This record gives sequence, structure tokens and C-alpha cells, in this order.
Amino acid sequence: MLKFYNFDIVFQEIPDETTLAVNLTNCPNHCKGCHSPHLWADTGTPLEEESLKTLLIPYINGITCFCFMGGDAEPEAVNHLAGLLRNLYPKLKIGWYSGRNEIVPEIKFSNFDYIKVGPYQEEEGSLKSSTTNQHLYKILSSGEKLDITSKFWRH
Repeated sequence: MLKFYNFDIVFQEIPDETTLAVNLTNCPNHCKGCHSPHLWADTGTPLEEESLKTLLIPYINGITCFCFMGGDAEPEAVNHLAGLLRNLYPKLKIGWYSGRNEIVPEIKFSNFDYIKVGPYQEEEGSLKSSTTNQHLYKILSSGEKLDITSKFWRH
């Protein structure tokens, strides 16, 4: 069962979007240098259909994007909730920050507008570093992935 620790309105996780970012727990990746090791534990509030709707109600008119931050232990559940959001709020953009190296085959690209992949590796840097191993993809209507990682880099 997906669980979340907290959430916040953020402006840097998805370029050009006002995002409700929800931090999911039970992260299996345990990246060295992780900025949120408290998210490794299987704790928090269950994130299911009803709790997701309740979470969104106060913010739906002030955000342009919803982003699952984690959820790698249960990608099928992330995919399911993203599909639910897609049906309930067709204009809302949907993102997922995964620490996996690849997008798992169970994920339907049509449920997402953005997907970030790649574990944090201290020596490579975060998305803000041009040497990062992480990539943020914009999912095009054709189902293709467009790498937009460079939008994080200061030119």
C-alpha cells in the first residue's frame, strides 16, 4: 500500500509548473547521500483513491501539476492513482519522480506528463548538475519521451 509522509506546493520539481508534490514512503532505493532518508521507512498515511481526492480538494484550483515523489516499491499503485487523476482532472499535469534507472513496463505513459528516473548519485549530482545521471522526461502525446533535464541547468 502506498503511503505518504507529507506534501507541499513546489515550483522547482517540474519546470514551468506549480506542483503539489507528495512524498511517498517505503523507498527501496536507499541512495547514498539521500536528502530524505526518513522516506525509507514504511510509515505514513495510506494514499488511496479517497485520500488522494481529499488531499487535492484544497489545492486543485491553485496547482497545474501533481507529482508522486517516490513509490518505487509499488509502481503499479502509482500508475493506478495517476490514471485515476488523469480521469478526474484531465487538465492537471501528472508527474512521477522515480529513483529507478528505467521506467518499469507496467507504467502507462498516457497516465503521465512527466517522469524522472535515476537514483541520486552524489558524485554525479542532482538534476541541477549537467553531469547528473538522473533524467526528467516530458511524455509527449505520441508516447515518446522528450528529455528536458537541461531545463534545470543554469546557462
